[in-house]
Amino acid sequence: MLRARRKIRIEAERLTLRPPVHSDYRAWVALRQQSRDFLTPWEPTWAPDHLSRKAFTNRVYWAQRSISNGTAVPLFMIRREDQMLVGAITLDHISRGPAQSATTGYWIGAPFARQGFMREAIKAVVHHAFTTMDLSRIEAGCLPENAPSRRLLEQCGYKYEGVAQSYLQINGRWRNHVLYANLRHDRRGKTDVG
Repeated sequence: MLRARRKIRIEAERLTLRPPVHSDYRAWVALRQQSRDFLTPWEPTWAPDHLSRKAFTNRVYWAQRSISNGTAVPLFMIRREDQMLVGAITLDHISRGPAQSATTGYWIGAPFARQGFMREAIKAVVHHAFTTMDLSRIEAGCLPENAPSRRLLEQCGYKYEGVAQSYLQINGRWRNHVLYANLRHDRRGKTDVG
């Protein structure tokens, strides 16, 4: 179980994954603004105050509480070579007891897409979830037409499990999602991904 004040820091090949801090605000708002058109088709509609300092402060406090309570691990993806924020990944809806599961959510800034950063982050978070947190199942969902995200999940060991009808509101509409899962002790056959 995660303890209060525990420092979460995951090192990947080119990235450091760590919770957001207040001083990340300017980098976060700049990357979100720059990537708005790129992200809009795949995300819930942004609240009117989405990019405000207050909303970001609330996000930082939510991250701290979630880590302390063991309910989520929200992480910013920081490129080590220049300390640039490139995106974020969250292990959310952590369920203990018989389930030992969580869900993965992620986004990457447009300038950093398709450079392998998200693959690196997902693999590092899954490894952390299975080895450090002792989770057994990590789920993820994406829109059926989001071929890059589907391919990414498959490359990271997630396997297709089905479709959830009207799963999330994305860009203002209830949308179906394809569901994937990554199991610590997976006995299912390998998927053939390109």
